[in-house]
Amino acid sequence: MARNIQSLERAAAMLRLLAGGERRLGLSDIASSLGLAKGTAHGILRTLQQEGFVEQDDASGRYQLGAELLRLGTTYLDVHELRARALVWTDDLARSSGESVYLGVLHQQGVLIVHHVFRPDDSRQVLEIGAMQPLHSTALGKVLSAYDPVAHSEALEADRKAFTDRTVCEPEGFEHILDVTRARGYAADVEETWEGVASLAAPIHDRRRMPVGAVGITGAVERLCRPDEERALRPELIAAVRDCARAVSRDLGAGRF
Repeated sequence: MARNIQSLERAAAMLRLLAGGERRLGLSDIASSLGLAKGTAHGILRTLQQEGFVEQDDASGRYQLGAELLRLGTTYLDVHELRARALVWTDDLARSSGESVYLGVLHQQGVLIVHHVFRPDDSRQVLEIGAMQPLHSTALGKVLSAYDPVAHSEALEADRKAFTDRTVCEPEGFEHILDVTRARGYAADVEETWEGVASLAAPIHDRRRMPVGAVGITGAVERLCRPDEERALRPELIAAVRDCARAVSRDLGAGRF
């Protein structure tokens, strides 16, 4: 029988320890609880920290579970379940808005489209399930970057290409957009990714209020934006998208937002 790898067993025990009891633990607490030398415990913690599974508080020096581990912990929520929960609500959103609806999740430094409802008219359209969108310029990507710390890091590390002269690529400007997104609960993209195209999106959360995806609509600027104010999205469409996101979140157990 193959022997277990001791370092992995210790790392797993360390994560279980951090997952229970106090929110943050010091090096001495972790080492003594697991019967490890401080040097050994520190080496494992440093590796887990580099991988994003553990975070260290700058002020206290104590450790807690990291964003990457929390993300892995949501794998029980299969993408197919997310899509199944969103089917009725996204169909309703397409009918009420008259626009195409997209459901996206974080994947490999971008947004993976896992569900697409066609615009309810007779125009010729291409199914975009499986397509990738950038994090920094699209409404779906901005929402994920604003609410998901892993998406945020990946957006900053990625090559933020300028698709149009309105694309915001600088870190400071991008961070400001994310602050605005969190403050108002939705993200906008008005000709930042494609000329003549606008989109808006809102976040979807699970029962632990973790961000698991985003839902949004995309269409021509003249349809999504107010005629009396340049590049200002129509408030009724903003409300419809946010209502859809809340409805899907409630179905996933998130409760009221």
